[in-house]
Amino acid sequence: MVGIDVLNEMQDHLREEFASKNQTQNKDIRCPYCHDTGYEYIDDGGQGICKPCRKGCYQKLIMNSRLSFANIPENFKDMRIDSFNTDIYSTQSNRNKAVSALKAIKYWLHNFDGTKQRGMGLYLYSNVKGSGKTRMAVSIANELIYDKQIQVKFATSLQILNEIKASWDKQDREYSESRLLDFLNTTKVLIIDDFGVENSERDWIRERFYHIINARYVDKKITIFTSNTSLESLKYDERITNRIKERTYQIPFPEESVRDIIARDNMRELAEMIRNF
Repeated sequence: MVGIDVLNEMQDHLREEFASKNQTQNKDIRCPYCHDTGYEYIDDGGQGICKPCRKGCYQKLIMNSRLSFANIPENFKDMRIDSFNTDIYSTQSNRNKAVSALKAIKYWLHNFDGTKQRGMGLYLYSNVKGSGKTRMAVSIANELIYDKQIQVKFATSLQILNEIKASWDKQDREYSESRLLDFLNTTKVLIIDDFGVENSERDWIRERFYHIINARYVDKKITIFTSNTSLESLKYDERITNRIKERTYQIPFPEESVRDIIARDNMRELAEMIRNF
């Protein structure tokens, strides 16, 4: 899930990569100016310098790195805010709730500069799984990545915990876990999906999430949560819930599963095809 922060390290490696590729005959190279490194070598009066590629390759590499870094699930990579369909819900009450949620999120995005200064994130919740929370969260991620060039990291709460546990198997356990937590603490925007499904009664889980949430709270880093429970019903102590409460806008989603609606539509479509077969 995590790996190396390619955005921070890219510029340190590009010049070395350019020099390496420039010395080899690589038939797969697409750009004749930068050899796909993002930087091109220019002989400026006998003194060689590296500048961003004239064809915009550097910007493309940065965007590709942001997308790779974000780790958005394949099924959601093309999702954007404007394609979120509030009419899919079956009742007017749920459609109204979805419209209100969408308006609030659009306002949050529109005022992102102020939001970023205050470190105000979002807490998207409903008791029903499949209500559109994750779909909305990844749409927000795509808006931030493509339109505002913001570094975003997406992970479920269980993925985060699994990565922490995996770090314990490393030879230098303390350093590996510390590095991972620092990574999660410093990411510009962190999206924690399905927060609350983990076993919050375990001390080590509470302490790790407190460490992450408190560090981001202190540094005013934006955190976006999706959850199947309201903040008041979340099974964490006040050290965690109060920090989330202070630094997020709580946005309820419809108590209805979009996946159930899609499944029913699929069955009706299949029945119609069978009748016409």
